Amino acid sequence: MSRFDITQTNAAVHRLMETTTNPRHRWLLEAYDRHRNLEMAGRWKEIFAPDMTVEHPVYHFNVFGIQTVLDGAEAVQAVYEDWSSTAQCVFYTDDEQIAVGDNMIVSTATIYQQTPGALLVAAGAPVDPDAHYLVANVEHMIWPYDDEGRLVGEDVWEIDESKRQVIALDPSEVLTVEQSAALLAPYIRDLPPRPW
Repeated sequence: MSRFDITQTNAAVHRLMETTTNPRHRWLLEAYDRHRNLEMAGRWKEIFAPDMTVEHPVYHFNVFGIQTVLDGAEAVQAVYEDWSSTAQCVFYTDDEQIAVGDNMIVSTATIYQQTPGALLVAAGAPVDPDAHYLVANVEHMIWPYDDEGRLVGEDVWEIDESKRQVIALDPSEVLTVEQSAALLAPYIRDLPPRPW
């Protein structure tokens, strides 16, 4: 499992890019890869560049039994800012399957999100508030894009609560946002010109 190597979080994306010949699909995968790397590096403000995201994105989350709608850039940015300030922007994937179409990317994976114990305790979890954990769940994601290839939003839902895990991290395994940014910097590429 790649949970301790953040540079492998997008491995399935890279594999699909290697075999994708449709120029529009390839460009969407480049945008998806860039978005995820920027998010994990704590560089979330760059996600909202006008060539990457629509002015009014809408995110739907149904994870951990909580349904959330983030309606508009301000609401989405507040979550990204919170995740970056707590290093919850550090994600790992396992067994990701991904598909791309003209106006969407679909993914299924086990997602591991680094989470401070204090936040889990506040949510009622019986963990050490001074430790860090990976909170893992199996998720489906649909990311719709407009005709210009800009992200319209994210639809993310946990598909099997019985597979949810809370995995303790050794302090040496906890990544700071600064460490994550340094590791991912070589993988964050500018988007190529649109091929359409």
